[in-house]
Amino acid sequence: MDIGTLPGVFDILPKAKDLWRSSYLWQYVEAVCRKLAHDYALSEIRTPLIERADLFCRAVGEETDIVAKEMYVFQDRGGREIALRPEGTVSVMRALIENNEFTPIQTMRYFYIGPMFRYDRPQAGRYRQHHQFGVEIVGIEAPEQDAEAIAMMMQLFSRLGLPHLTAHINSLGNATSRANFREALLKYLEAHIGSMSEDSQRRFVRNPLRILDSKDPHDQEIVAKAPSILDYLSHEDGAHFERVKEMLSALGIPYHVSPLLVRGLDYYQKTVFEVTSGKLGAQNSLGGGGRYDGLLQQLGGPELPLFGFGTGLERIIQVLIREGLAEKISPPELTLVIVPMDEKARGKALSFAEELRRRSVRCLVDYTGKRIKNAVAAAADAGACWLLVLGERELETGVGALKFLADGAQTEVSLDQVDVLVHRLLSRHGEKEAVQ
Repeated sequence: MDIGTLPGVFDILPKAKDLWRSSYLWQYVEAVCRKLAHDYALSEIRTPLIERADLFCRAVGEETDIVAKEMYVFQDRGGREIALRPEGTVSVMRALIENNEFTPIQTMRYFYIGPMFRYDRPQAGRYRQHHQFGVEIVGIEAPEQDAEAIAMMMQLFSRLGLPHLTAHINSLGNATSRANFREALLKYLEAHIGSMSEDSQRRFVRNPLRILDSKDPHDQEIVAKAPSILDYLSHEDGAHFERVKEMLSALGIPYHVSPLLVRGLDYYQKTVFEVTSGKLGAQNSLGGGGRYDGLLQQLGGPELPLFGFGTGLERIIQVLIREGLAEKISPPELTLVIVPMDEKARGKALSFAEELRRRSVRCLVDYTGKRIKNAVAAAADAGACWLLVLGERELETGVGALKFLADGAQTEVSLDQVDVLVHRLLSRHGEKEAVQ
């Protein structure tokens, strides 16, 4: 019987053979994301992995790749069409509407970290279960908020040490701006559509702006000469975009105006952006987002401005490895291993370890009954800083021999003076690397 994982999914292990699947790297990236969220005054929101399938069809757009090709959909026992969550924004909007989270006096600022699901062809960096860090800001229409959110994503990647960052920005305007551009784009594409990809031919009828997002090389050659949406922005939309650029410049954020950038989802309008790293070649996108002011109202909620972004954790971790940055990230260090020599000592070791853990000392008890030499080797292999042996003599005298594994230095400690022992453990906890 085959019990292996399904294609496009993976296990995350404490120390995986494939470094990018090592949980300590994931914990590190998630911790950086959470600290960033804290610094930008974001609150965490968690939504279910399963939603009604028509929620995403209604919000994301039936002509998007997510809905047309990639969404996991199944029927549950109640006859409902259920989808595994393909992205985070729509679920968050649904949660805000359902729980009536709206307040007239406070901006709502959320973040989430969690798995998303798309039935995409498994390939390097793309998985059927992938994980995102996302941000959703509700209630602010000012262009300064657009710039702040772009700065937030840049700050995230900067804190992670990712190199050569550039923000690519565009404006899709409002509904009127897009309608005027759509007419000009259709007129231009009429002469070329017969030679374009099947996807673009289908989109020509239903959603021609999505042709600008085509990955087909021949399509890209054609759309490169298409009219620019920036030439069709209303005065208000143009002024909004100019202010975003002005603020990015004021913040010292490098950006490039990319008129073909439309993102992959129908709900975007006005500012859209992606962040890239110049050292990553063709697959250089690290994340992106934009403004989608009409989405809440489209789902039955109030008319409120919205801005958000998302970035994939798999992508971040693999870039950290590629750039040699993951080598600087270490698994959590084990402070102490206690080795009891007999049954009586095991009881003392257990109670002693619990006392230390209450004082935030990371420790474990080796119950295996190994010989001292083997126990020392196992503790060193586990990355422990200290080793404490408990035997008959130690129990009788109340004094134990504490060994610093980095250099073998040994000192006697009173087992009754727990606070003194904790101070000694933690004060030299960081010396292991220096000794090495």
